[in-house]
Formats: sequence, C-alpha cells, structure tokens
Amino acid sequence: MRLDALLAKAAGRLTHAGSPSPRLDAEVLLCHVLEVDRTWLYTWGDKPASPFQRARFEALVAVRVMGRPVAYLTGVREFWGLPLCTSPHTLIPRPDTETLVEVLLELAPGSPGRLLDLGTGTGAIALAFASERTGWDVLGVDRVPEAVALAEANARRLGIANVRFLLSDWFSALEGQRYTLLAANPPYIDEQDPHLAQGDVRFEPKSALVAAEAGLADLRHIAKAGIQRLEPGGWLVLEHGHEQGAAVRELLAACGYGEVSSRQDLGGRERVTVGRR
Repeated sequence: MRLDALLAKAAGRLTHAGSPSPRLDAEVLLCHVLEVDRTWLYTWGDKPASPFQRARFEALVAVRVMGRPVAYLTGVREFWGLPLCTSPHTLIPRPDTETLVEVLLELAPGSPGRLLDLGTGTGAIALAFASERTGWDVLGVDRVPEAVALAEANARRLGIANVRFLLSDWFSALEGQRYTLLAANPPYIDEQDPHLAQGDVRFEPKSALVAAEAGLADLRHIAKAGIQRLEPGGWLVLEHGHEQGAAVRELLAACGYGEVSSRQDLGGRERVTVGRR
C-alpha cells in the first residue's frame, strides 16, 4: 500500500475515534516509523510501505485509537523548537506553555541572573529559557526522580550546558537560595473537572495536573513561599487555567507582590500571571 493511502486510512480511523487532530497524528506516527520528517512524507507519499513499516504503523495507530498520547508513542514532543524526550512520568509539553517562556525572556534583565523552574517535568521551560539566555544559571526541580532523570537526559542530548536539575518538592531542597526569576507550570486543574476524563490527560500523571482548592492550592503555596525566594525586584511567573487569571492576580496581590498582571496565550486566553517582589 502507498504511504498516502496508508495515511488516509489511518486518519479515517482516528477521526472515527474522536482524535482532535487525526491527520497530524497519523503523519507524526508514520514519520516516526519511517524515521523521516513531514516534508519527506509530502514529497514521497506515492512510495509503497514495506510490510514491516505498515505493521508497525498500524500497531501504533491502534494504540492511538485507544487514546494514548502521540508523544508517549513516539517518545518525543517538540517545544520551543527543541525535540524533548517524553515519559508517562511527566506532562507532555504544550504550545500554551511557550507563552510562559516568552514572558520569562521579556522579564529577564540584560545582565545574567538565576532562574528557578519549579516542577520541571521534561525540563521544557528550563531548557527553552537556557537555550536563549546562555549566560544565565538555570535550575529545574521536580519531586519525581524519573522526571529529574528525563530532564537531565534532555539537557545532555541537546547540549545545553547552563542548566541543571535537582530532586526537590517545590522549595524543599533549596534552603537559603534566591533567584532573579521563578517560573512554574504547577498542577492547577480542579479534581472535579470533567476534562480529566477526556483526551491525552487521561494518560498523564494526575499528580502533575490536579490541585486542591479548586485547582489553586499549589499556585497559592508557590506564591506564598516564592516571595522570600526572589531577589529584590525579581519576578514570579505562573501558568494557570484560562479561567483562573483573576483568582491568581488576587492571590499574588495578597502575598505582597507588586506589578501584578496576566498575559494571554495563543488562543487569547489569560494563561500566565506575573508579580514582582
């Protein structure tokens, strides 16, 4: 069977299964099997697939039909132009979080400083920032050992030398340290949110998604503890749910932060809130 016909058949199956991006999913999976990029696929779609390639591709599609995220099937997700290895121990990096990186770069002073990325997961935020600000000292922490190991492996593979990763439950292993910028994309979904039973999040670690107090518990903890971890004039930058902007602004103001404001993501929704010590 030709590659383009194989793609069309797979996209049809994924459409029927309710995938939000059936054609893209099929293309990414086939590129993974063939070890090519999508440009190659568009150019050579009339080539035949070997029996082995077809069998492997159809097996991956079958698992995707059951809902397993493409990033877990391929083991890779691109973020900020960086191909990051992924794992079921961490959240899959999402385009919305690139808004947080953009805000960090905007707030970073001209002279080198120190960035702390709390709950680093794959290391996406820390690695993206470090790749752009090579003079900065960047630290990512996570309480999950597998996440720390994965982030370290991503840094080594990408050759990003100004970042390191450490096992820490938020600030627990960082006594006495202060930072120019604090960043976090913490759990912020209400445990009753129906979206937890839909899409890719069904397969992602709930501990990285769900927080108590209607999703605000971890945001509140980071805000309260973080103000003492910032250098004077330093910024806290938090990602949150698109309906939580007002609550997070109020929370930061109550903790004593100044210049509190929210920024919108690519979809025009409030996604990141900042405050300054």
